[in-house]
Amino acid sequence: MEMSQINNIESRKEDNTGIDMYIETAPNVKLYVKDYGQGKPVILIHGWPLSNEMWEYQIDTLVQNNFRVIAYDRRGFGKSSQPWNGYDYDTLADDLKAIIEQLDLTEATLVGFSMGGGEVVRYFSRHGGKGVSKAVLISSVTPFQLQTDSNPNGVPQEKYDGMAEQIKADRIGFLDNFGKTFFGVSFISKPISTPLLDYYRMLCSFASPRATLECAISFSTTDFRREMASVNVPTLIIHGDEDKTVPIEITSEIATKLIPDNKFIVYEGAPHGLFYIEKDKLNKDLVEFLNS
Repeated sequence: MEMSQINNIESRKEDNTGIDMYIETAPNVKLYVKDYGQGKPVILIHGWPLSNEMWEYQIDTLVQNNFRVIAYDRRGFGKSSQPWNGYDYDTLADDLKAIIEQLDLTEATLVGFSMGGGEVVRYFSRHGGKGVSKAVLISSVTPFQLQTDSNPNGVPQEKYDGMAEQIKADRIGFLDNFGKTFFGVSFISKPISTPLLDYYRMLCSFASPRATLECAISFSTTDFRREMASVNVPTLIIHGDEDKTVPIEITSEIATKLIPDNKFIVYEGAPHGLFYIEKDKLNKDLVEFLNS
């Protein structure tokens, strides 16, 4: 991080203004970071294939409730660098570690949505959870999604292969259909406006095609089952029971049995995109947990 950015952070602490910056987490890899508010830090880790802008409806609430909010774009997404490689969870957790260290964060809460839940778990297993006092998993992919002999109820590899082929053939067309399932849109249910649905599709379109594909491999094939117990801080797990993108039965229902100290909240009838569809309820549950 450049000295001017460090000075900006110090001045932000004094006058409560927010800043955005780039933090270099690896050679030639810079991540776009927003840093708002004062108080105990909350780090927001976005889902695939979105960017930090997905947290629009959470940031204001958290800042108003006296938390310092750090939201960043994962490498390959949003305004961050788009390297060819480095989309495995080890590297992504190392990026998170670099942000925590360079911002000198302590007693932070990690909030991981969907794919971001994997970064939360891997940060604990790989880096011991340094600087983190709480964790939140929202619609998380953890502990393991892929169907294998030891995970017979998982998603068949053929489904992920088909998804990859759709992305290669028509990435924007795939994103259009993916978004509808993501937010629970159907012929009888339209819980999100068409302009907002188009906006989220646009955010997803900014992602590197390479990162989009490589991260899909990471979140669909990484097995976190043996790592879940490493999350040794109070943890809030939230999932919708009508999530067709990341089914609750093979993820959070199992995660709550593997993380030692957790509170599990099921949003009845809710799809994957809780950050918008259930934003008021989610914000209330987040603030209550952070203050507990």
